[in-house]
Amino acid sequence: MLTAGEVAGLIVALFWAILVCFMAVVLVRLARLLTETAKMVADLSERVIPLLDEVSVTVSETNRQLVAVEAIAVDMKQVSGNMVKVTGVASTLLARPLIKVAALLHGLRAAFTGRRGGAAFQAGDRRWRA
Repeated sequence: MLTAGEVAGLIVALFWAILVCFMAVVLVRLARLLTETAKMVADLSERVIPLLDEVSVTVSETNRQLVAVEAIAVDMKQVSGNMVKVTGVASTLLARPLIKVAALLHGLRAAFTGRRGGAAFQAGDRRWRA
């Protein structure tokens, strides 16, 4: 029969054997994980480098296009300012004289209508009378 010390030693040895097996499994899995991680990082770096090059080209092209758009916006601002000036000149040259001619024609028509006995405007009443 085994003595108490031998049983205790056997239990400790068995515990250590199980612990070593468990640690071996953990280390094997950790090694696999590290290997897969290294592969993924290598694959990612192969994909990221061309992607970064494309992003750089895209940003450069976008900046070039923005410069062109800014130039167009400045030109449009200048054109709209010129249109405001042209509208003001057209109003001054055409609209005001047309309004004056229309007012003159209206006055002449009212004067001729009043002489012929038609509807006349009474200045004191501020209304038309037949």
